[in-house]
Amino acid sequence: MRSPKLTTVIFIGMVLGILVGWACHSLWPDPKIAKSIADYISLLTDIFLRLIKMIIAPLVFTTLVVGVAHMGEPKAIGRIGGKAMLWFISASLVSLLLGMIMVNILQPGVGLNLVDNGATTNLKTSSLSLKEFVTHLVPKSAVEAMATNEILQIVVFSLFFGVAAAAMGERAKPLVEIIDQASHVILKITGYIMGLAPIAVFAAMAATVTTQGLGILVTYGKFMAEFYLSLAILWGVLIFAGFLFLQGGVFRLVSLIREPFLLAFSTASSEAAYPVTMAQLEKLPVSKRIISFVLPMGYSFNLDGSMMYCTFAVIFIAQAYNIELSLVQQVTMLLVLMLTSKGMAGVPRASLVVIAATLASFNLPEAGLLLLLGIDQFLDMGRSATNVVGNSLATAVVAKWEGEKITGEAPPETPPGQPAAVPAQ
Repeated sequence: MRSPKLTTVIFIGMVLGILVGWACHSLWPDPKIAKSIADYISLLTDIFLRLIKMIIAPLVFTTLVVGVAHMGEPKAIGRIGGKAMLWFISASLVSLLLGMIMVNILQPGVGLNLVDNGATTNLKTSSLSLKEFVTHLVPKSAVEAMATNEILQIVVFSLFFGVAAAAMGERAKPLVEIIDQASHVILKITGYIMGLAPIAVFAAMAATVTTQGLGILVTYGKFMAEFYLSLAILWGVLIFAGFLFLQGGVFRLVSLIREPFLLAFSTASSEAAYPVTMAQLEKLPVSKRIISFVLPMGYSFNLDGSMMYCTFAVIFIAQAYNIELSLVQQVTMLLVLMLTSKGMAGVPRASLVVIAATLASFNLPEAGLLLLLGIDQFLDMGRSATNVVGNSLATAVVAKWEGEKITGEAPPETPPGQPAAVPAQ
């Protein structure tokens, strides 16, 4: 299925899902019945996401190993990794800071005048300690890391494997070639799975609206509108930063990532968009060695949308309970989030867990998080889509820093009968 066509069908599926969900919610208003119906509908989304998770580990491993092995000397690996981390840290700080500025300007929580009733969210916050994150970074077993889809651990193992293969030179070349062929097989499987994306998007939207109804969008309309306005400004800031390095190439990049952006948005899953993002970046073109190295790292260290949400949500809760946070406290919170949020990738409902841990650290009512649980699915859609934008830009900028030619024009078409041009490995 061609990319523009698939993007259109995904969008249609999203709209139809909202309509079907609204109809189901109207016909079966009883919450128990609605939840039962939604559970059956969401089976389609669950199957799709399981299929995506099925290929994430082998896809990250094979592409990253081949990319690192083709880089050759460890010096090149360190150089590219350093450039990627420089972008990630800068983008994270910008996202956190922008979230803090926007929530102070818009003040979505002011006027709610809530009182702390001692309610708890029962979210496990201890998993975000620095000690836990550092020990979690290194896998006990490569097989276990792949079985549980721990992307950060897979990245660490793949880096060791790729560096060792590069150090062995010609002796490891046959093995690297086999892994390269395996990556192409995985990408072919990815193509089959992506054909199911419109159905999964339809089911995700239908199930959410069936249980929550359209009314929740109205009830939380102000908060959601202001959060999405802040996200839109963040997109603008990121794209402008990309323009400084890529010039006209940034507009072609934005055009190419429409499909993974929409897929991440509608399924509220950055993982679902990972294989498509890889394919679209190759069309820019960015070389496979850069994509396979930078993109997996971005999924662990560059969650721009989630970063913004953390500062936005924490200060919103403080406003809702009429708790004044000084500028010093807010800046301290920003720096704490900068560290703790780096463990997000391996934690279920990551943003909520990070926020819960931050609320506890600053003596803010944990019950305030209950305000956001009902609409977290809708907020997660924006966060996931933003993560796709941030990671795509990071990969393209690092490629530019490495001397790859990225312009606003598509590469020339390959004449019939001629081998296709491949970006430098």
